[in-house]
Amino acid sequence: MNLALRLGAVLFLLAVWQVVAWLKIWPPVFVPEPVAVWDQLLRTSTEGYSGHTLAGHLLASLRRIVLGCLYGIGGGIVLGLLIGVVPVLRTLLNPLVTFVRTLPPLAYLSLLVIWFGIGEEPKVWLLLLAALPPVAVATADAVRGVHDDYLNAARSLGARPWEIPYRVVLPSALPEIVTGVRVAVGVAYTTVVAAETVNGVPGIGGMVRDAQRYNQTDVVVLGIIVIGLSGLLIDYLLQTLDRRLVPWRGRHI
Repeated sequence: MNLALRLGAVLFLLAVWQVVAWLKIWPPVFVPEPVAVWDQLLRTSTEGYSGHTLAGHLLASLRRIVLGCLYGIGGGIVLGLLIGVVPVLRTLLNPLVTFVRTLPPLAYLSLLVIWFGIGEEPKVWLLLLAALPPVAVATADAVRGVHDDYLNAARSLGARPWEIPYRVVLPSALPEIVTGVRVAVGVAYTTVVAAETVNGVPGIGGMVRDAQRYNQTDVVVLGIIVIGLSGLLIDYLLQTLDRRLVPWRGRHI
């Protein structure tokens, strides 16, 4: 039933899109027909665009996202644990994390380009900085929310001080950390277009940026659809991972 509703919604949106294109309320450079986008899908999948196929552009972007998210999530978990466990570090680092979290990615992209050039490094660093703050904030809040009874029980059972963070605190905070990871991946994925504004080919964001310069709206729309669909797939995989890692979420024990 849910699948039928979703398919129906997609078909309805396609029909509305086609009708608007037929009525020519706006010129094709503003609203291309669905068939034009489909033709671009076939063309870019076989002949390529800017020297790379659509799959090549997408894989290049996914590689950058994976690298940036791995570094950002790993650093965010460590930083969040430190902020949540050590009060002095919380006072020192919490404002810095909040400062970075509130900055839009384009605000420091130019600085990263000056520091690291126009290769892969500024793109990965930008995605890292986009992914790290949500994980750090979620981890720190989750760590501070761990019930004292868990800590006292672990100490009474003989747990050493250095064992408590990864045997008690981290598992207890895992549901919120996984939620922070999902948010971080979403933020990083929306940042990929900004990351690929400089020397972003191959890359799906670079492809969209390049097509925009030449008013190739069908390629731009194709890139947006590919980004959205791949984002849905990634979020579905993260939800599956969430159910595997935190099967008790939402259950009252």
